[in-house]
Parts: sequence; C-alpha cells; structure tokens
Amino acid sequence: MREVQSPLHTPFGPAVTAAEIARDVDLTGQVALVTGGSSGLGLETVKALAACGASICVPALDPVAARAALGGIGRIEVWPIDLIDPVSIKTFAAAFLERQSRLDLLVLNAGVMARPLFRDENGHEGHFSLNYLGHFRLTTLLWPALLAAARSRVVVLSSRGHQMCDVDLDDLDFGRRPYDKWMAYGQSKTANALFAVSLDMRGRRHGARAFSVHPGMIVTPGVRHLTHSELEAFGAVAPDGSPVIDPARDMKTVEQGASTTVWCATSPMLASIGGVYCENCDVASVESNGGVGVRPYAVDPERAESLWRASATLTGLDIAKT
Repeated sequence: MREVQSPLHTPFGPAVTAAEIARDVDLTGQVALVTGGSSGLGLETVKALAACGASICVPALDPVAARAALGGIGRIEVWPIDLIDPVSIKTFAAAFLERQSRLDLLVLNAGVMARPLFRDENGHEGHFSLNYLGHFRLTTLLWPALLAAARSRVVVLSSRGHQMCDVDLDDLDFGRRPYDKWMAYGQSKTANALFAVSLDMRGRRHGARAFSVHPGMIVTPGVRHLTHSELEAFGAVAPDGSPVIDPARDMKTVEQGASTTVWCATSPMLASIGGVYCENCDVASVESNGGVGVRPYAVDPERAESLWRASATLTGLDIAKT
C-alpha cells in the first residue's frame, strides 16, 4: 500500500457539484473522451468539461440517442462503440487515433449495475466484461494518444460497491461460484480501482496518471435493473419513488456525484499523485471496516498487477511497465 492513499483535506464537501469544481478551470485545446457520456453521471461530466473548453468525444452504443441527449453542448462528437464487443472497441480506437493525435482526459464512466447473469461472446461475465475489461481494452488501444498529450489523466469509475468483495482471480467469470449480481458488480468495481493502480504505475514516468472514483449513491439510469423494493431497502428512494438527497449520507444528485470525477480530471492538487481511489473530491482513506474509504485489497499493488496480467492474457493487449 502506498503512502499517497491518504486524504489531502481539500476544501470541498460532499455537496459540491461538478460545475463548481470546474469553475475557473481552463481546458481550451484539450481533448477528452467520456464513456457513458450521454446520461447520468457521464452527461454531467461532459457538461462540466465542455464548460471548461475541452473538445469531447462520447462513444455510445446508441449514437442517435446520445446525440439527442447531448444537443446544445458545443465541441462534442459522438461515435459508435459497444464496450462488451472487442471488435467494436478496436474499430472505435483505430478511428479515434486516425482523427486525434492526442487525448488529454479519458473518463471511463460507462457501466451496468446488478444485472441478472449475462455474458459476452467470449463467455466473460457481463459486469466484469463491460465495466472493466472493455475499458481495459479501450485504454490500452488509446495509450499512444494519452502519451502524446504529455500530461494526461485517466479517471475510472469505481464505487463503494467495491467493499462487497475482492476480485476472484481464480473465477473471474463465475464459472464455479454461484452467480450473485451484487458480487459480480462489486468485483467489477474492485477491478476498476485496481486498474487505476496498475495503469498509473505504467504511465507516471510519461506524465499519464490514473485515478479511481466513488461518485456516491445516486439514482441514475444505471439502477434500472433494481426493483423499487431494492431501492427502498438501500434508503435510496422515498415512498413516492423520488430519490433521497442527503450528501452527508452519500446520497447525491448527479451534479454532486460527477464532482469527484471532474476533480480527479482537473485538480492541480493531484499534479504529483496518481493511482489513488477518491471520494468526495479528496483522496480516500484506507479503511478495513465501516462505510467510508477504500478497502486495502482495492489499492494493493500486487493484487493490481495480478489482475493486469490476467487481463492482458484475456485480451491479448498490454502496456509495458517501465
């Protein structure tokens, strides 16, 4: 565990919004890419980065719907991608690299939560495939553009859901374990936190830094597979079905939830830090118990490297550790 995984004690609280974090940030001339950028947290992230002057690419499964959702935001391009399809990811990355020589900010925001069992065409469990493995593929393929930016950042969405479980390196796809939608989701979010650790180790000497983020408990389109009873059990919705908003208890609006992503993407406080898990616009503390902070296994460099090696084997893609 590295010493940098400790709070910086920033001036921001849990109620700060992405727009407030972005205020006075100048990203003119920079190129950003936000997966899942046409709804929920991703859309708020795109709005904030666009307000700072960035040009933004939004890869989307449904480009027509994405363009409609992003209408009125300047300097936006929408391209097709299916993050559960390796061929689609490769096609997208090749097209992006043909048109863009650099990528300053890569926000890996897209994801699914607590779905019934589904698998990709290679048999990989769906949460692991879409939330993590698709983003692993995308990042390794776009690595030349991230290096070309000289100083770039990758922000990957983890979750406090990582606290449910570590990554099972011997059974990533629930081939032997009974399938549990929450364990599948939790494993994918732990994988994303570990991904930031290993990616940062590969990029820091080149000015490419990586961060993982817990945005908060937020009712977005991503919860569409949960029943009303499940949402009530989490205390996430009121009896009338409206979201409960209480930032002090981690229940946030999408504007508040996107703030830590934007902070990780832009804050000068992180200029010499990377590979850390962040929440509430600060580096989280390492906690073995309790409801806050990051679990030790989710920021463990050895676990991160083991997952990286497994991912490189599964995808045939890699980034040299220098």
